Amino acid sequence: MLKKLLTSVTLAASLVASTAMVANAADYKIRATANSNENDEDYDGLVVFKNFVEAASNGAIEVELFIGTQLCSNGAECLQGVADGTIDVYISTSGGASGIFPYVQVLDLPYLMADDRIAEHVLSGDFTRKMRDMALEDSGGAIRLMTIGNTGGWRNFANTKRRVAEPADMEGLKIRTVVADLPQELVKALGASPTPIPWPELFTSFQTGVVEGSKNGITDIMGMKFPDAGLQYVTLDGHAYMGALWWMNNAKFMDMPEDMRRVVVDGFYALQQATFASPKRKSIAAYEEFVAGGGDLYVPTPAQKAAFKDAAAPVYDWFKGNVTRGDEIFAALTDAVAAAEADVNGARDADLK
Repeated sequence: MLKKLLTSVTLAASLVASTAMVANAADYKIRATANSNENDEDYDGLVVFKNFVEAASNGAIEVELFIGTQLCSNGAECLQGVADGTIDVYISTSGGASGIFPYVQVLDLPYLMADDRIAEHVLSGDFTRKMRDMALEDSGGAIRLMTIGNTGGWRNFANTKRRVAEPADMEGLKIRTVVADLPQELVKALGASPTPIPWPELFTSFQTGVVEGSKNGITDIMGMKFPDAGLQYVTLDGHAYMGALWWMNNAKFMDMPEDMRRVVVDGFYALQQATFASPKRKSIAAYEEFVAGGGDLYVPTPAQKAAFKDAAAPVYDWFKGNVTRGDEIFAALTDAVAAAEADVNGARDADLK
């Protein structure tokens, strides 16, 4: 019995020593932050990234996660931290990064990507590399775009007043937007009135009629309990894929040896796949909850969807003419979409036979 006990104690001590060695063996530390919470797709992605990178590097890379506003509180501040090297990895929406890289708003242009397969194909290819090159150039080599994932699924129009089946139904509705030109141009093109409102004030703004609609994903709508404030109509027009831009301090990345950079690149691929998948699962319960609470969920017909796209077309010209390097990134996206449609539809046709 004593021998077994000593053996167990020795084994336990060896495991503790081994764990300590792994803990002390990290040659590189990555500080990653997301201004969200642990229920968000961003957090799902970071957990996958941390697990992959630490395991695949055999403990040589340690990833520290900071969820919320521990390191920074908004896009401009966080991206400055990435540029300065006080933050290694940060995730932003296109709106959060548009003050520094205005052309990332191309992801908000409406009705360019038809579905998840097209969007995921586009964001996994050379379009993202093109945007990476542009951001590196414009940041003086400081900020590197690692990948583009998803945060919240697709943006759809929702409102408190009536079912929106076609653009004419948008006429006169006061639609909440962020303080950015592109979403306001889109809302105006569809005949509604854009009304910039801070996110924390939106629930009360629905209740008081300051705004009558928004353009959000269903998980955000249900997570914020907007139906309790009167938001009862959702139109699944899918006008924009909610892209999540993952940024990294370029010096931090490039200072690693090639084998460790490869681990980080593969880690961001795993992160991207996790954020592609997470909203699909989370939206199921969110849609069910919305309908069960009396919400009106409308799917436009192909003809109605085409009418929305036609009505929004002036936004494309506005973007190319008013956003720095807008024409360049617009061409890159539309070329990538055309290639993705050919590949994906070819695969679909092959699988039907």
